[in-house]
Amino acid sequence: MSSFTPHRAGLRPGFSALLHAEWTRFRSARGRVLTMAASVLITVSLGLLIAGGVRTTCVTGKGEGACPAPLVGPDGTAVKDKYYFVHQPLKGNGSITARVSNMTGQIRLPDAVPGVRNVVEGVVPWAKAGLLVRQSLKQGTPYAAVMLTGDHGVRMQDNYTHDVPGGPHNGPQWLRLTRSGGTITGYESDDGKTWTEVSTVKLTGLPETVEIGLFATSPGALWGSAEAFAQATATFDQITLQGANGPWRHDDVGVVLESDGKTPHHPGGVVESGDKLIVTGGGDIGPATVDGGVRADLMLIGGALGLILVLVAAVTSFAAEHRRGLIGAERHPTRMLAAKAVVVGAVAFVAGLVTSGVVVPVGLALLRAHQNPVQPITLGTELRVIVGYAALTAAAAVLALGLAALVRRAAVAVGLAIALVVVPDLLAIAGLAPWLLMITPAAGFAITQSVPTFAHVDVGTSLFGGYYPLPPWAGLAVTCGYAALALGAAMTVHRRKVSRQAGVK
Repeated sequence: MSSFTPHRAGLRPGFSALLHAEWTRFRSARGRVLTMAASVLITVSLGLLIAGGVRTTCVTGKGEGACPAPLVGPDGTAVKDKYYFVHQPLKGNGSITARVSNMTGQIRLPDAVPGVRNVVEGVVPWAKAGLLVRQSLKQGTPYAAVMLTGDHGVRMQDNYTHDVPGGPHNGPQWLRLTRSGGTITGYESDDGKTWTEVSTVKLTGLPETVEIGLFATSPGALWGSAEAFAQATATFDQITLQGANGPWRHDDVGVVLESDGKTPHHPGGVVESGDKLIVTGGGDIGPATVDGGVRADLMLIGGALGLILVLVAAVTSFAAEHRRGLIGAERHPTRMLAAKAVVVGAVAFVAGLVTSGVVVPVGLALLRAHQNPVQPITLGTELRVIVGYAALTAAAAVLALGLAALVRRAAVAVGLAIALVVVPDLLAIAGLAPWLLMITPAAGFAITQSVPTFAHVDVGTSLFGGYYPLPPWAGLAVTCGYAALALGAAMTVHRRKVSRQAGVK
């Protein structure tokens, strides 16, 4: 009895049959399988090597030792909570009104002369001075504040992560903060007569007696990804309170001590001059990024190198069949390319899932075991990082396959894929050309971002500082778009080639 093969008889084979054939070819090629396994091994090894080698220490009033755990806010985010506070207890409802008549400061710049501190007058863009109400002086507790900033106008902020812009003022400005139960409302005014509401927030669990008053603080000046000393000094006048009428209390909240355990490091202060209060403070009230501990996405810092092998495996999966003439002889090459893309993408997804599923949780466990402060991360964010890296690996593999089908030269396709996916990420890690992570397929690395960025916190433009120019899912969408474009273009080229050959026959 003669055998009958539908494909050889000119009939279209089923797509499931093509998938099975492609899967058989892939797993039968030992070199490709070993290449994918090596990709997993490289990325996991580099991540665990970094995690196992990190040893952070801090100098406190008790001497040098393990760093304390990150301070967390009401929603579990790592936060900073350091400022100078001139305040009174407020029992029940009430308000405070004051004018910020002047705001100055000091900024440390890179030393012009080695060893000589270069401190100049000025304020950083997110220096803050204004009115504050909070549950207590304990760091990390709920608060709401209306403030004038160095270069971002009036803002209303609460619970560290929330920020609402007011007017774009940089000169003298009247501010008002009112409390009604757990509802806090911030206002601004140019003349102290006509008021505009900035925002209203609800602070849950606010006790009957809260602390209300004036504050000043300033994050450090950025030198690349590092932060240097900065302070803000604000002059408050036209101060009125309702519901509180006691003596002012002065607290340098969050001030750290030198190694002698007695001397405050960059202390703040207040000077009373008639009806004016001149308040100086340094630090910040807001989310912590670099200072919040080691981030989970650093466990995947070797992902770019591991992806090189994934790209090689994807390209060779096309090049091998092309050399043997399988794709050239196929009457329906677009379907074969689609099947090959499904198989290559699925294998890459599994490899990426194994990689991130091992290195992220194990790496974090190693960091904690060595008493390193670790950025808080929710289960949802950790799962997004793990599955997102797998999706990025799959999209990059499909992109490489599409490039191989377009240029039909394995070395050229590998070089293009590396230049598009890997090189921009390595440049961004080095702090160079981070904008490439917006316009190249390397944008997909943003899916691994484990610490969110906030508009009211300046960070250095380096991946080590947690900077990604695109949100996680937007970055992954860019990579997927490139992959779809490359594969679609390759299918179109092969379809036209088959049509031309059929026309000649």
